[in-house]
Amino acid sequence: MTERTTPPNPEVWVFGDHRDYFKNRVTLELLAHGRSLAEALDTRCAVAVLGHRIETYIMEYIAHGAQAVYAMTAPHLAHFKVTTYARALVEMVRIYRPSVLLIGGTDFGMEFAPRVAKQLETGLSADCVELRVDPTNGALVQTAPAFGGRLLVDVITPDRRPQMATVRPGIFQERPHDPEATAPVFYVDPVPLEENDPLEVLEVEPLQEEECSLEEAQVVVSGGRGMGSDQGFSLLHRLARLLGGEVGGTRPAVIQGWIPKERMIGQTGRAVRPKVLLTFGTSGALQYTAAIRRTEFIIAVDRDPDAPIFRTADLGVVGDALDILPRLIRALEARKGTKEVSDAESARG
Repeated sequence: MTERTTPPNPEVWVFGDHRDYFKNRVTLELLAHGRSLAEALDTRCAVAVLGHRIETYIMEYIAHGAQAVYAMTAPHLAHFKVTTYARALVEMVRIYRPSVLLIGGTDFGMEFAPRVAKQLETGLSADCVELRVDPTNGALVQTAPAFGGRLLVDVITPDRRPQMATVRPGIFQERPHDPEATAPVFYVDPVPLEENDPLEVLEVEPLQEEECSLEEAQVVVSGGRGMGSDQGFSLLHRLARLLGGEVGGTRPAVIQGWIPKERMIGQTGRAVRPKVLLTFGTSGALQYTAAIRRTEFIIAVDRDPDAPIFRTADLGVVGDALDILPRLIRALEARKGTKEVSDAESARG
């Protein structure tokens, strides 16, 4: 175990999930926001990372803003195994006692974080959409959805430490890569293998899925219940192709089977921050608008002039999306000189 210099106050930690590092950026996003939390707490933001031969990831975390790195390396940590990783991270936390521990709200994080919180006997706020420090008492205020996403609530952990939260990808913006950045790295003695463990990971093969880059898209076209059918969503896909964008949708659209669950935009789906979002037939429920609030410019189309989405949009159009979309597509095709032939109005059928 490497000796360290103690910061003025307990640190803010981010768990370094380096699986599929160059596509999954949630650790870097949490690290960027962790820096602002650490500044408010007069401490530093560190990454806790587990694995084997992870020097490249350690350097990447430092280049993206980590002010310290705590690393536990061993061959039996080469593959993510939730029980072993939970035990290892708990050991690190008990040694160094950070004030805050942030974990990405990925599939792995949603299985991993509750195990860590239970072993540490502390609280955990899941799927937070905002994190801030209360200036009066230094508590971490964790804003998370409640009552099925109909409300946002502020949660604090007044007595237990660390204060734990998970945040889904796309909520925060990562810091630029700084190849000149430096930070101390502290190596922690690895936890041993579990005795008589019947499970051994021999190999990891990534699941081949359709690429979904909603979080990184510069243009997102989104639809809701108002699109009415699969044919309605086919218009959104066509518009997205013309604009070089990605297609997303609301929970009702997922329930109807018009779009895969992996492309659901919302507090329990994906958060997006494109330069432009075009949203059609989405009323603007809280769980949806919370996930699009970092968009630079929002264009909304809905039949209801009192739809909540218009309070979020920069430009609102009151009208039927199934009337407006075919006209918009034809205008874009004419402008681009394309000669695609389709009966867009069939979406009404």
